[in-house]
Amino acid sequence: MTLARLLSVAVITLVAWLYGSLQAGAQIDFERAPINYHEQSSNDPIAQLQKALDTGESKLEYDAERGYLPSLLKLLDIPQASQMLVFSKTSFQLRKISPLRPRAIYFNDDSYIGWVQRGDVIEISTVDPQLGAVFYTLSQEESSAPRFVRDRGQCIACHASSRTQGVPGHLVRSVFSDRSGQPQLGSGTFTTDHQSPFEERWGGWYVSGEHGAMRHMGNVVSEERDRPEAIDREKGANVLDLAPFVDVAPYLQPTSDIVALMVLEHQTQMHNYFTLANYEARSAAHYDAVMNEAFQRPSDQISETTERRIASAGEKLLEYLLFSGEFALTSPVHGTSKFAEEFVTEGPRDSQGRSLRDLDLQTRLFKHPCSYLVYSPAFDGLPQPVKDYVAKRLNQVLSGEDQTPAFSHLSPDDRRNIRQILQETKPGFLPQSADSSPTPQPEISG
Repeated sequence: MTLARLLSVAVITLVAWLYGSLQAGAQIDFERAPINYHEQSSNDPIAQLQKALDTGESKLEYDAERGYLPSLLKLLDIPQASQMLVFSKTSFQLRKISPLRPRAIYFNDDSYIGWVQRGDVIEISTVDPQLGAVFYTLSQEESSAPRFVRDRGQCIACHASSRTQGVPGHLVRSVFSDRSGQPQLGSGTFTTDHQSPFEERWGGWYVSGEHGAMRHMGNVVSEERDRPEAIDREKGANVLDLAPFVDVAPYLQPTSDIVALMVLEHQTQMHNYFTLANYEARSAAHYDAVMNEAFQRPSDQISETTERRIASAGEKLLEYLLFSGEFALTSPVHGTSKFAEEFVTEGPRDSQGRSLRDLDLQTRLFKHPCSYLVYSPAFDGLPQPVKDYVAKRLNQVLSGEDQTPAFSHLSPDDRRNIRQILQETKPGFLPQSADSSPTPQPEISG
């Protein structure tokens, strides 16, 4: 090998080593190759809707009271019953948000819409299978050609941090809010998902629904400046009617449904784990390509480092997918809107009528604890090595081969039922096996 070639290899190797070290030990630099977050065009639901608006295939109707909100929800197939009201000033339109005028949030499986009374824009975050969370605004001024404007950096100041697994993502925050809606950050905040203790949830949110003896932080504000955390949880408990707290007339629904909130909490972080696994696999493959070229190795050679990175991200995804560490409900939960009723009708069902969207709400969120987002474009868009890893590990868990503590919450019936549902409703994802029969099977010990 010539001296020039040796120097070239040395430089490439050094760059690749530094790149791999940074990627393995810190937040992924998603502004560079291979992600190029802000440079890449998106194929998310909002980008698709914009194309339909441009061609005249779809049209946004303007409403005198709520601007484009009702029409946007209809075009994106987002149910009004998903409405939740958040009064903490945790939006960039914070000056127009307060306990008297909360922001309304609506969502479906891949898009989130934020509406503020007399707001300048509608706030939107959605999911692209390759980029993760993508953020937009839509002006609330009536226009003959309404246009979604993609965010170029403002949103990810908060939406790309450890709270979102270090990638552009979604999050639900619980804060101690004062009477104006200002978060009292000195008393701490909570990033909320299905693992969160009930008592840490929904600070700065209105919550309508029954939850028995469990208590949360919703529906109340901090009254003491020196002790913001001294809130009256009893006052905010088991609220069925929000009218005594806020004027609900300006909103599409009179509710801020507790079941919608719980589903939202699960869904936001599930999307983030998909994005993390996607970024890790693609970044690792990019690193391998550099190293393979430098050492003239086969272009498809996969390093042990890449295998470890895929396994690490894949395991996090798997545990969250199967609700490892989920907070156990100690009282039944009931909502106040049609959200739960409408939510369970979506998605595929197996020949026994079972669905991963079936709600439990007695001791846990779902009857069959495996995320319904396994059917989502974000999951299907994962790099093949990640999907192969997750499918292999999922098969080990559901077959009973894996009895490690992370999955001890899954009973033999849970494992069998989830396996049967997936085999029928996501063909080819898991292998068929003898335990796919609905006949009860004995417990398999590890």
